[in-house]
This record gives sequence, structure tokens and C-alpha cells, in this order.
Amino acid sequence: MSALPESTEALVIGGGVIGTSVAAQLAEAGVGTVLLERGTLGSGASGSTANVVRTYFPGDARTGALAVRSTQAYHAFTDRTGTPLGLERVGFMVLFTEEHQVAEFRRDQAAQEAAGVDVRLVTAAEAARLNPLLDERSIVAAAWSPEAYSCDPAAIVRGYAAAAQEAGAVVRTETPVTGIDPDGRVHTPSGSILAGTVICAAGPWSGTVAALAGVRLPVAPEPIELLLTDPPAEPVTTLPMTLHPSSLRIRTWRDRILVGMGRPRPDESREAWLRRVSEQLGATYPALAGIRLHRGWSGSLDASPDGSAFIGRDPSRPFVYAAGFSGQGLCQAPAAGEIVRDLLLGKPSWTDTAGLSTDRCSPAAQPPMTS
Repeated sequence: MSALPESTEALVIGGGVIGTSVAAQLAEAGVGTVLLERGTLGSGASGSTANVVRTYFPGDARTGALAVRSTQAYHAFTDRTGTPLGLERVGFMVLFTEEHQVAEFRRDQAAQEAAGVDVRLVTAAEAARLNPLLDERSIVAAAWSPEAYSCDPAAIVRGYAAAAQEAGAVVRTETPVTGIDPDGRVHTPSGSILAGTVICAAGPWSGTVAALAGVRLPVAPEPIELLLTDPPAEPVTTLPMTLHPSSLRIRTWRDRILVGMGRPRPDESREAWLRRVSEQLGATYPALAGIRLHRGWSGSLDASPDGSAFIGRDPSRPFVYAAGFSGQGLCQAPAAGEIVRDLLLGKPSWTDTAGLSTDRCSPAAQPPMTS
């Protein structure tokens, strides 16, 4: 491997969907760009997902706006990069078991629609038609959003990385960052490089990377595990990704069902958690009652305190961050890359970026205590 360049206009740390999107869009805009990845491309949070991009995020229309724009970019991705993503519409459904959840949906729907999100309320019977495994007696209604697609995250990373390199970016894997000086000099085992701007897109390691630069980024790694069932007794067709208020989510995965439901509580063993997942699975989807659950894959997410991403610039250092996507980076990567690109170019963004920076987590941004 050749030595690192002595300097670069922009240095992106992290080779997942966010980092490669940022690198590609910066390089295509004529910005000298270097990307450093500590392992292999896409080996972090980008490889620990359910492989679905969606536009509806309950109670979070701002994330929905980023996801709508990103979904549009994914539809054009093959023409742009030559890399097919295998997009297949599956839809996304959120189940409601209490009337107050329906009321919350109605209060949020106008904001979602203003953000371009296609979502509507459906009856329990309609929900059961969309997901035939569902026991409609276990819910009162559901939110249905057709704009959700299965995809190949590894292809997204490959496509963006190839586009970045074609536009002149330097991409280095197996190159962890060991230090970041106040002037933007970045140190690695392969040498150091002076960056006009350092961009942190390191997923679960973003908080650690930011700390190397003396920046407080309130992002922490959060373990996640996805499970796979045995093949159901009756083969199932493609099901929508379906989210239950318990946090149970399912989707079809070849001849099996992919299952997620958080992680064990601090005082809960993995075996007890698996029993809890199995009980909830059987109660919501009777055809899956008692079906065996197996470890699918596990990893870590870059979790923010409120579950929404941070995109912004440190006021005192040449340091930009795009992190804290809390498992939804796949759904927002193209739009996040555009925001970072425009930030570096000093151009107005396509969206109002107020509220994306870490300022929203500062003590001054918190609501006052009331008695």
C-alpha cells in the first residue's frame, strides 16, 4: 500500500454507508478527499442491519425528510454508480395496541406528510391482509408506509467507494486513526496526514474518534442482535417489515423470518431475553408460536441520546461529524452526505439543518424543569 498523502482538503474517518457517501459527494464536488477505515469497508454498523431502507420514522419527521431524499437517491443509484442495489419494495408497518398510540399517530401525520413521507392509518383487518402472520385481534390499528425497500448495504458501500475513487478520492482500509491534533493533523500506524477538515463518520466508534480531537460527541456504541427463525411450517411470501410497540420487529429473510427486539435488559440473561422475544413473537404472530430462534448476526449501533443523527461542525476545530444515526444510517446516508458536502463548501443546504448539531444536547437546549 502506498503512503498516505501529506495533506488533503477533507479527511473522512469511517468507511460505512455514511463515510463512503460523504467521500463520494465531496470528491465529485471537486474537494480533495481521503477516506480512512479501521477495518474493511462496511464492516461496522453498516453490516449489522435488517437491510431495509424506509422513509417513515414515527414521531421523527425530520429523519423522515432525510430518508425520503435518500430513497430517491437510491432509486437513481445504479444509473449513477453502475452498482445494482437489488431494491425490492416490502413496505413498513407500525402496529398499535392502544388507542393513545393511534391518537399520537394522527397528531404526527401532518408533519410526516409535509416531510414527503407516504404513511396512512389502516384498520386491524387491513394490517392482517398486509401481514398474514398477524393476529388482528392483538392490535387496534396500524400505520402503513409502502415506501420501504430491501436492499444490499454492501453494494451501497461499494458503489459509493468506487464513485469516490473515480472522482479522485484516496480510500485506505485497515488504517485506524490513533490521534488527531488541534490543527487537523491525523495520525495512523501508516503515517500522518494534515486535513483541512476532519469528518467523523465512524459509526459506533465516533465518540472515541471525536475525543481524539478534543471534541465531545454524545454518541455511544449500543449492542444489537438480530435473530433468525427456523423455516416456518407454511412458507411465507414477502412480508412488510413490521414493528410492534414492544419493539419486536420482523421481516422475511429468504425462507425464514428475521426477528429483532432490542437486547437483554441489564438484569436479564440472554436466555430470559430469548424467552421474552419468543413469547411476544407467538402472541403477535400465532403461526410462529414456539418456533426456534437462532443467532443471526450481531454488532453495534452508533446511538445518540434521542435516537436522531448529529450532523454539524465543531465551533473551535476543523472537525465535522455525521454520527449517532442509531441504526438508521442506511436510510439517511445519501442525504447526510449532501449535508456534509454543502457544509464544507459553504453552500446553503437543501434542508433546514437547525437541530442536527450537538447543540440540541447542550444544557442550554434542555427544557426548564417545571414543578
